[in-house]
Amino acid sequence: MNDQFQQFLLRYPQLGGCSQSILAAEALITEVFRHDGSFFCCGNGGSAADCEHICGEFLKGFLLKREIPQSDADIFDSCFGEEGNALAKKLQGGLKAVSLLSHPALNSAFANDVDPNLNYAQQLYALGRKGDVLFAISTGGNALNVKYALMAAQVKGLKTVLLTGNKHGICEKYADISICVPESETYKIQELHLPVYHYLCMAVEDHFFGCGK
Repeated sequence: MNDQFQQFLLRYPQLGGCSQSILAAEALITEVFRHDGSFFCCGNGGSAADCEHICGEFLKGFLLKREIPQSDADIFDSCFGEEGNALAKKLQGGLKAVSLLSHPALNSAFANDVDPNLNYAQQLYALGRKGDVLFAISTGGNALNVKYALMAAQVKGLKTVLLTGNKHGICEKYADISICVPESETYKIQELHLPVYHYLCMAVEDHFFGCGK
């Protein structure tokens, strides 16, 4: 168990029972990004906001300064001169993360024309590829749109991680890894979801942009 994770458990000892699933999710997400795969995220309400938060941490620097590769900086410089050099100094390395909440035109059209419970499934069916990962969040574990997204992900060959509580809803049946935090009230579940995904973002970032990259 790495030092980061030990510190995490010292801060949140109640998550000790989730250790194996959190570390498994870390390994899976790291592997997806290592092979240039995409990370998709979906959820409802507060969990929808969490999806935007998570993707934001992957797409730009979280705790580390993510300088872009020198080879890219050289291209900016050769193509655009001083302005390109200034741009290269401000851009940050990112990891391909897509919040399925971020397509309101598509989501509203599909909800109106077909079925609002299939919005996420439709996007994954169109965008997902074998080797990608779906990170699905459902506090109660029974959200229909999350369940259908997990089903579509399975058909398209994506790996799946479910972040949920201890109610053990139907979505667990469709996830490769389930992180079930030890709470049953929605707001308490969400209070423990944040440190879980913050740890995952921190650990994955360290792998690709830290000293051991």
